[in-house]
Amino acid sequence: MSRRPARAEHPRGPGGDATADRVLTLPNLISFVRLLGVPLFLWLFLVVEADVAAIVVLAIGGTSDWVDGWIARRLGQVSRLGELLDPLADRLYILATLLAFTAREVVPWPFTAALLAREALLLGSLAVLRRHGYGPPPVHYVGKTATFLLLAAFPVLLLAAATTSVTATTAAAIGWGLAWWGLVLYWVAGAMYVVQAARLVRAARRGAAA
Repeated sequence: MSRRPARAEHPRGPGGDATADRVLTLPNLISFVRLLGVPLFLWLFLVVEADVAAIVVLAIGGTSDWVDGWIARRLGQVSRLGELLDPLADRLYILATLLAFTAREVVPWPFTAALLAREALLLGSLAVLRRHGYGPPPVHYVGKTATFLLLAAFPVLLLAAATTSVTATTAAAIGWGLAWWGLVLYWVAGAMYVVQAARLVRAARRGAAA
């Protein structure tokens, strides 16, 4: 992690041009489409209650989580905007789904509260880092794994709530298994970010004192 406004190094594209400041890239387009899926899901799930269509939107948004990053690295189109859009889309999917599921009693409110508390902790850490001149910490693989598990769990839980057969029982077992593992890893990643932020703040204070 580096202080702002210092700019991190980014890979160069096949043509040798730096892509750090580019906006119109294929990975960014995928991230924008994923962001549009958030209000679409909320409309389908809460307004018209088209659960099957909502499951499809959730499944596409969740399974495409890794696509934009993979394409960015593959094509040398890593950009600062992409580094911000990808975790933003993940977080919005998780928060929107949690709130919508809680409203329709697909998940209990304590589960939602546990995830929201982790988000509040991370936001507080980001505010402290920004005050000391640091940008957001790089995404850790533990956090990406937790996000993947949660985004995979949500459509399965919705499938369990939308059916009343043996499929519902199986889907509920799989969905909650993914959800609880995702919650645990989400908090593990949050604790890692807080520890990293604390070390950076201490180093900044020692530098200021010197």
